[in-house]
Amino acid sequence: MKLAENIIYAGVNDKDIDLFEGHFDVPNGMAYNSYVIVDDKIAVMDSVDHHFTKEWLDNVRLATKGREPDYLIVQHMEPDHSSSILDFMEQYPNAVVVSNDKSFVMMKNFFGTDFADRRMAVGENDTLSLGAHELHFVTAPMVHWPEVIMTYESKDKILFSADAFGKFGTLDTDEDWACEARRYYFGIVGKYGAQVQAVLKKVAAFDVQTICPLHGPMLTENLGYYLDLYNTWSSYGVESEGIVIAYTSVYGNTRQAVELLAQALEENGCPKVAVNDLAREDMAEAVEDAFRYGTVVLATTTYNADIFPYMRTFIDELLERNFQNKKIAMIENGSWAPAAVRVMKAKFEKSKDITFVEPTVKIMSAVNEETKEQILALAKELCK
Repeated sequence: MKLAENIIYAGVNDKDIDLFEGHFDVPNGMAYNSYVIVDDKIAVMDSVDHHFTKEWLDNVRLATKGREPDYLIVQHMEPDHSSSILDFMEQYPNAVVVSNDKSFVMMKNFFGTDFADRRMAVGENDTLSLGAHELHFVTAPMVHWPEVIMTYESKDKILFSADAFGKFGTLDTDEDWACEARRYYFGIVGKYGAQVQAVLKKVAAFDVQTICPLHGPMLTENLGYYLDLYNTWSSYGVESEGIVIAYTSVYGNTRQAVELLAQALEENGCPKVAVNDLAREDMAEAVEDAFRYGTVVLATTTYNADIFPYMRTFIDELLERNFQNKKIAMIENGSWAPAAVRVMKAKFEKSKDITFVEPTVKIMSAVNEETKEQILALAKELCK
């Protein structure tokens, strides 16, 4: 697959993986992207997961038509992109590794060698000429590892963006980009919004016509759409008008309250209501929804004088990713000593720009007429 006359895709699709990073469910697999720039000098952009080393090296050989690569550009040292480096360097003994100093420290840790006699260290604004193609390097620390660099190729105006603008799913998966890119972003990069904002400002200096991430499809049209989404996500803005309800329920009473609230919200004209059962649905999907919409309703039981474990995990996942700039409403259930609202509010005490919505709803074991009135009042408040 050609991106331009002399820039060829050499990556692979992983359809065997079930959990990405041992954590994220990937029913449609993953793509590990690599690119080859053929010029007076040949540069290979990143390697792939070690399970696909042979397939990748075969792809590189086809792309170069038998010529030996001069450079291996390493933008990110996470093993899904770096674990074939050693095989590549053994296959091509005259090739030079191009990366930054932090990457070479990681190579020593991973492989027992930092390629001291075959390496080129690059930093901010450094360039590398391949002939007609000139590479401009951009440091991108903590997007989402400290060693990350991005590379802008000026002839065809391509940004090789490392993990930024990536998504779950193989390249032959037919699905909406934003859904799985959003889940990927908030699951993996979400904590580092300030760092993403800094890189977006750097990238704005280039005339980018194509974005080539290390996961997911190459982006060639309507780049403003993708850049705007990344700006919203990394600034913790509200992407879509709507309300997400995240709940846990032991015997169904809290679920009943949530169902009544969702119905009341729809009857009051709320544009979108997304409901997540935290015990049964993908936690990463629930986290994605919480960052996407402007209002979150947390509904849970008091459990061991704390909150139900799935709700605690959910809130911790949000806080770990710098959750901020949201409205939060709460529903608690407690048969004799309800404490969930107090516990949940305390967990957000250090979060920025959190507005707690009143009234809170208190269920004493089961939903009754008084509870229903509280739910209706909350729905009216949320739909203002």
